[in-house]
Amino acid sequence: MHPIWFLVFDRFQLLDISGPLQVFASANEELVLVGRKPVYETSIHALQAGPVQSSSGVELMARALPRKLGRDIGTVLVPGGPGIWRPGLPTPHAQQSKNLDDLTAWVRRGALRMQRIASVCTGAFVLARAGLLDGGSAVTHWAVCGQLAKAHPAVDVQHDAIYSRSGRVWTSAGVTAGIDMALGMVEIDLGREVAMGVAKKLVVFYKRPGGQSQFSSALLAQTADDARIGKLHAWMTARLNQPLLVADMADQLSMTPRTFARFYQQRTGMTPALAVARMRLEKACQLVETRRQSLKSIALQCSFNSEEVLRRAFVRHLRVSPTEYRERFAAA
Repeated sequence: MHPIWFLVFDRFQLLDISGPLQVFASANEELVLVGRKPVYETSIHALQAGPVQSSSGVELMARALPRKLGRDIGTVLVPGGPGIWRPGLPTPHAQQSKNLDDLTAWVRRGALRMQRIASVCTGAFVLARAGLLDGGSAVTHWAVCGQLAKAHPAVDVQHDAIYSRSGRVWTSAGVTAGIDMALGMVEIDLGREVAMGVAKKLVVFYKRPGGQSQFSSALLAQTADDARIGKLHAWMTARLNQPLLVADMADQLSMTPRTFARFYQQRTGMTPALAVARMRLEKACQLVETRRQSLKSIALQCSFNSEEVLRRAFVRHLRVSPTEYRERFAAA
């Protein structure tokens, strides 16, 4: 048997646990159907035994985590949730920090006894604080990828990945991405046929097309806390169908172009040119989602020279074409 321990804490994200849990349970069912024995032994653990309430109000009964692991265990999975970090907040508050510290301390002590350690969503901050992500690649919810990269510069944060594997350490993007990651583990453990069978049974993608960027609807919403940047972005948003030169943006803030370029990158972490490109792509996404216009018309409204240029921008940044994006996200 391969034990899988799911770590929970007050106000964890329920789907971060229930999604992967069902994948492993369904994998056991697939094995039984072909006359093989189940291999996964799943259990819920917390720092203290008893009921633990998720952010949705549902409680799970948890076993107490041992202070020290006396034997090796297969997989430990740490979920995310507002109990440790809520996407959109600049920093965790006091109770979130305590949860982070307590979980990090246990994970750090037991890391050498784990054959595989994984996180879903903001659970990546626990692994990062424990030093398990240093020197490798990792991913978390798109809204906090930048915060993870800033707080832990030794981690190669993959901003668009659905999930990432770096040796025995696995991380996944937000919420449902834990299902994708668990399917990847099943494929490694039991083979493609079993993993495919689980995906079909759960009615999910075996390999999800595109990256997590396609789910981000506010690419620049958290780029800076400077009011001047907010006003500038509003001015830029109203003129995305026109040429936007650095000199024009600098003039809005009464700066020289060189001073403005340096100021903007320090405040937002990107160049003005990249910001314009992302804002144009975001507007295009919104038009594709809400308006039944031709892609050619949308391309022109966002200053893409042609429908083909728009398509290339979607594929490069979102890993899906505008047509595929519209099929998934457009209003009925």
